[in-house]
Amino acid sequence: MTTYAASYSGPSVADYLAAPAYPSFDLASVYNVALQYQGVPYVYGGATPAGFDCSGFVMYVYAQFGISLPHSSTGQGAAGTRIALADAQPGDLVIMDGHDGFYAGNGNILHAPYEGAAVRVQPIWTSDYYIVRLGI
Repeated sequence: MTTYAASYSGPSVADYLAAPAYPSFDLASVYNVALQYQGVPYVYGGATPAGFDCSGFVMYVYAQFGISLPHSSTGQGAAGTRIALADAQPGDLVIMDGHDGFYAGNGNILHAPYEGAAVRVQPIWTSDYYIVRLGI
């Protein structure tokens, strides 16, 4: 396991769950917070701004709103309600097989893609996904 956490000294998921930075929850706010992490490197198992994996990124952002999620794309998909793509808004979750991220509008995803890449917005590359909304 990498010791990436040593380079980050800010709040953890647990810290945010205990004292949310944003006690009121709306999708636009979630998405705007998530956008701030563009450029953070992908780190397998990562759940801090020192490095994120896909579900660690989603977990960290939602924790800032007091919403506890598992560190698993499957578990995160199960935590919400499936909605139609036509109803998707930035801040909803895009759930794929073994991967997830934030819906970014216009068929795009904001996510921590893979080793060697950083958090970014890009077009959704597969038709095998669904949209989940948390908090409804």
